[in-house]
Amino acid sequence: MIYLRLIKESFAFAFEALRTNKLRTFLSLLGITIGILTIISILTAVDALKRNVRASIDKLGSNTMIIEKWPMLFQDDYPWWKFINRKPVDEKDYNALMPRVKTVDAAAFYTVTGGKTIKYKSNTAEGAYMLGVTYDMDKVYTLEIEQGRYFTQNEAQSGKALAILGHEIANGVFKNESPIGKEIKIGNFKATVIGVLKKEGTSILNFTEDDNCVYIPLNFAKNMINPKDERNDPRIMLKGKTDIPESEVEAELKSVMRSIRRLNPQQEDDFAVNKVTVLANQIDGLFAVMNMAGLVIGGFSILVGGFGIANIMFVSVKERTHIIGIQKSLGAKNFFILLQFLVESIALCLIGGLIGMAIVFGLSAVATSLLGIDFSVNIGNVLTGVGISLGIGTLAGFIPAFTASRLDPVEAIRSK
Repeated sequence: MIYLRLIKESFAFAFEALRTNKLRTFLSLLGITIGILTIISILTAVDALKRNVRASIDKLGSNTMIIEKWPMLFQDDYPWWKFINRKPVDEKDYNALMPRVKTVDAAAFYTVTGGKTIKYKSNTAEGAYMLGVTYDMDKVYTLEIEQGRYFTQNEAQSGKALAILGHEIANGVFKNESPIGKEIKIGNFKATVIGVLKKEGTSILNFTEDDNCVYIPLNFAKNMINPKDERNDPRIMLKGKTDIPESEVEAELKSVMRSIRRLNPQQEDDFAVNKVTVLANQIDGLFAVMNMAGLVIGGFSILVGGFGIANIMFVSVKERTHIIGIQKSLGAKNFFILLQFLVESIALCLIGGLIGMAIVFGLSAVATSLLGIDFSVNIGNVLTGVGISLGIGTLAGFIPAFTASRLDPVEAIRSK
């Protein structure tokens, strides 16, 4: 009970000191608030982007690969001059590849063409992405259909004029009407809507821009575009068998593609087999650098704030030296004096940290609304902010508090 009373009285003294010296308290909080704000903001942003990348990978599957002209690399010295003259992947490659690979469960050939205009009556959606896909697209890429259905195999092969709309496109051209069974215009061509996709949201690794896209059978898309034209971004997407290592799937795909392209052993590959997991790992490395940068930048702010709090605590000890002397002469223990100033320092840091985290919560809500990516602050980052605040408060306040607790009561009283 005595220790609880001492702690209670220490808190009372500390908060009275903070309330009395408002300007000093504000200046002390500033450095800690900025430091916690910086660190938790960057940690939250990186966590949000990681979740976004992982969601994209889950949608594709961990053993999914894409064969295309350009490799996906994050390098300062990207050797684009080696790849620019490569022949784009085409449907002929896809048809020759499929009967010869044994490590793949499913594959699809598709093209992505941007800048399309979608019309329904007087409503228009500009800048849509049109995807011409072979029938197996839904087997290698998760298409979550909210209304309607996917193409049948016969519809895909015959090139029927059908379309599956992304969520934003459907909302833009149909407003409050049901799109299913309605006829839209894609450029100068008409197509019947048979499905609408669920809202996807913004994605870093969104290979198909689902919310702003229109899926149509490849054989229907050939009326509007040339699938061999690299401007239409032709690709083969493949899903490897789950019981076969990714490296084995990749090796077989490279071997068969080299055979299809008739490359001799001395020639380099004239195509790229891009693994989604490798791309994700490269992005994870980028996130790790961002995390470190946030910790360093925020660490400097917190360090400056910590020195500021330590300096102000020494000033506080100096101002209250005679009060410390009176307290000790009335029987106050060293522990009580130490705790009194230590609580004041920790309280300063905690208040600064909580203000910083409150600002982060506000900024994350705004970013989520504007960017369409979930920037919610997780409990781990909140605990990190509280832990840093407690640690800095303890370190910054211990020496001034220890100095105060060791003062001679007689000399302290005379200091007035």
